[in-house]
Amino acid sequence: MSIVAPAVLVVFLCAYALVFLEERLHLKKSKPVMVAAGLIWIFVALGFALDGRGPAVTASIEHVVLEYAELLLFLLSAISFVNALVERRLFDALRARLTKGNISVRGIFWATGLGAFCLSPVADNLTTALVMGTIALSVLRGHNKAAVITLVAIVVAANAGGAFSPFGDITTLMVWQKGKLGFFEFFALFLPALLGWLVPALVMSFFLPKDPIAASNETVRIRPGGITIAVLFLATIAGTVTLDHLLHLPPFLGMMTGLGVLNVYGYFLHGWEARAFATLPEAKSREPFNIFHIFQKIEWDTLLFFYGIMLCVGGLAAVGYLHSLSALLYAGSGPTIANIVIGLLSAIIDNIPLTYAVLLMEPAMSHGQWLLVTLTAGTGGSLLSIGSAAGVALMGASKGLYTFNAHLKWAWAVALGYAVSIAAHLLLNAELFQPR
Repeated sequence: MSIVAPAVLVVFLCAYALVFLEERLHLKKSKPVMVAAGLIWIFVALGFALDGRGPAVTASIEHVVLEYAELLLFLLSAISFVNALVERRLFDALRARLTKGNISVRGIFWATGLGAFCLSPVADNLTTALVMGTIALSVLRGHNKAAVITLVAIVVAANAGGAFSPFGDITTLMVWQKGKLGFFEFFALFLPALLGWLVPALVMSFFLPKDPIAASNETVRIRPGGITIAVLFLATIAGTVTLDHLLHLPPFLGMMTGLGVLNVYGYFLHGWEARAFATLPEAKSREPFNIFHIFQKIEWDTLLFFYGIMLCVGGLAAVGYLHSLSALLYAGSGPTIANIVIGLLSAIIDNIPLTYAVLLMEPAMSHGQWLLVTLTAGTGGSLLSIGSAAGVALMGASKGLYTFNAHLKWAWAVALGYAVSIAAHLLLNAELFQPR
């Protein structure tokens, strides 16, 4: 392994450099990591062969692929439900209702932030940021400074809200599926995560004007089946938790079963709309509900990025790098300092490979420490706009309004919230840090 290990590291660093330069090169982040994953495991296989244990590489890579498959199936279902709700205009109706009242700039700031914090635990933080960011940009036209501050707060709220729910972020989902924490244990992070958003939000709110927003007369009706799909989504989440808690079935099974129910319901909804559109000329401007059109809107670049990055990190573990890193961080500094550092690193490096690396390191940690790394990896990405999928997505959606430098101006306020959330967790959940 000492022969191939440097090559594995060089390939990984080159691929990650291309990921980091995605916005400048316009090269989708999945492409370099997928190529790197293949090259890394070829080097790993050569190392295993040179060590005289060639067949063992199969078990090593199959273990990583199995973990990715479970993650993929879970996300496939969750994203499909969210996309179906978007297509049924549930979020458009929310935006229209929000802009009908006589609300101020600060009111929009708090409404979208609270909405992001509450929606993120159910939907993922990326989708939440896009939905609430779109609402903020639509309502705050002409208030550029307020719009930027609001978008920063939305990123912080979406990441904080996702930290206390297994469904809120890829990192929490991986920790849950790995069995490090039970479903309900994540809710111990609710108050620390809430403070992680509220503290910087309170600071930023003082820099916002109190100007009122012109009321809108727009009326948006939820399309037929929208409420039913929302109920099915909530029922799927409840069923997934029940199956995991009572029968110890992996979470992806409950989510995929719910997706199957959505498929069946989509068949009847499609038929009903097709018959209705045949008699209503004004309704022919759009197609009936089609579940396979929903599938086409899935962000495959992100899902394939997860494939590439998980296999790359798995390759680093196979050649011993993660063992050395674990000894340096967790054995050298202790788990508390190490987990805080992981959170700070997530502002620069995507939190997914960092969390997956910690899971592969298998450091001996209490449940309180596993909650701490979940909190820091989830919220640490808010320190910079490039530190989370939510921030990167809004940089693209805002078309130059919300930028790296615009977010960086408020990094001090976000850092204050980051420190307060950690302190709150250490204080409020002290009993969880005791070894079991």
